[in-house]
Amino acid sequence: MKRIYFYSIISLLILSAGACTDEFLEAEQLTEVNDENFYSTPSDAYSALVGCYDGLQRASGGVAGLSYPVASMVLSDNFYGGTGNADGYGFQAVDEFDISRSPVDANLYETLWVSYYQAIYRCNVLINKMDQIDWSEDPELRATYESEARTIRAYLYFQMVKLWGNVPLLTEATTENLPQADPEEVYTVIAEDLAFASENLPNQSYTAVEAGRITKWAAKSMLARVYLYYTGYYGQSDLVGLVSQQDALQHLEDVISSSGHGLLPDYANLWPAASLENFAGENNEEIVFSVKHTYTSDYNGNTDGNHWMVMLGMREFTHYPYANGWGITVSDKIYDAFDENDTRQEASIIAIEEEEIPFDKVDSQREYTGYYTKKYTPMANEDGGSVVIDLGGEDFQIGQFQDFYVIRYADVLLMAAELGSQNAQDYFDQVRERAYQDDFSSITVNLERIQEERRLEFALEGIRYWDLLRRGVDEAAEVISEDRTLLSGGNEVNKTISASNVLATEGLQQIPNNQITLSDGTLIQNPGW
Repeated sequence: MKRIYFYSIISLLILSAGACTDEFLEAEQLTEVNDENFYSTPSDAYSALVGCYDGLQRASGGVAGLSYPVASMVLSDNFYGGTGNADGYGFQAVDEFDISRSPVDANLYETLWVSYYQAIYRCNVLINKMDQIDWSEDPELRATYESEARTIRAYLYFQMVKLWGNVPLLTEATTENLPQADPEEVYTVIAEDLAFASENLPNQSYTAVEAGRITKWAAKSMLARVYLYYTGYYGQSDLVGLVSQQDALQHLEDVISSSGHGLLPDYANLWPAASLENFAGENNEEIVFSVKHTYTSDYNGNTDGNHWMVMLGMREFTHYPYANGWGITVSDKIYDAFDENDTRQEASIIAIEEEEIPFDKVDSQREYTGYYTKKYTPMANEDGGSVVIDLGGEDFQIGQFQDFYVIRYADVLLMAAELGSQNAQDYFDQVRERAYQDDFSSITVNLERIQEERRLEFALEGIRYWDLLRRGVDEAAEVISEDRTLLSGGNEVNKTISASNVLATEGLQQIPNNQITLSDGTLIQNPGW
């Protein structure tokens, strides 16, 4: 696995060396820091932990284009690939589960694949150096740092195994060219990491933890999500023999009773573009786990920004408070799915006609529907300029700074209801009452209604596709498939998403062909690609 990871690094080193002078290369090295002498103090461990969080941010947010959030969105029935009418068809290949739509894009996911293993490498090094560090002055700190690193590793592997199914499993440094592991092996590491963190992170309110850092409640919530996905997609009764349904439910009940998290009174206040001056902020009581971003990305290696969000903005068009982007479009089906009294519709979706937006770029837009996401959209000031630039950001394309919400408290409530909590009706009602406000009326909770509520509550957040897959690939294929007409370049064009393609791929994605080549064929491509 180390061999696969290092190909990109070796290339960078070769390019860098070619640009250096002989004098620089021959300069005396005054200080040598390596993994044998660096990991000795808790301060060293903290620096390494910051590197793990940075790796998380780079892998989950610093990848432009086809990042994990964007892929999760486009793969669902809520989005189309969209983008410009003159652009390549890479996003259509993903949207339609059909690489023949864009054969030149055999490496669509390569940057993401490499970023995952870079981040996992950082976590592995820190986890495996814990015994080398002197923790005598604060032994409890070891458990906290290790728990955070292990949660990050688990989260990254969870994304990878959902996307690709069979991935090499690396938990320590090795020079071996590792084959793909069985998914059960990967899920075992994920479950063990999250169980460790759930037990060892401090038992305190989320408000007592530095904003952006992983809490006990984030680990517990993630463990329940992993349980639901694994048991659903693979048709198992428990999570690799380590976590039962009752275990997963108890973790969620702990979050509900002890974390300090709760629902915001107004759904729109979760989202900057939906609430403006009433935005609750990104560290509000509802956010259990998020990937943090700032506007400070540049083209010199700093990747703190949300590099994927620009893909979701209105195609080359700005209308306060929405700034321009590259035009991944939202399906009218999800807009129409909301009841007229559901406040989540307006908070979630930019509706061109309904909001009387004078959008004039239809001829530039592929797969135009009249709808874009409001939850994750670039934002403009009242003069039409980019908020990113106002703050001092270098470029609106890489300087978007909105955090990616991984788990909200509403998800905790609905997962607990799905897992059979004796309070299921109350949890279900809390979510719906917030959505309907004065128009709320209770309906009896059941699995079908929870599934529909999840569709609406988490619309356009990158959760829907995985919810469909855990209901079975057959059902996911049926829901995602369609054959209809959309506007591309102002002309009516047929849009087909075939259920047979979803079934052929088993809902999994294409492993980058470059990685298969670099592994000398040790890696095997997923079916259907």
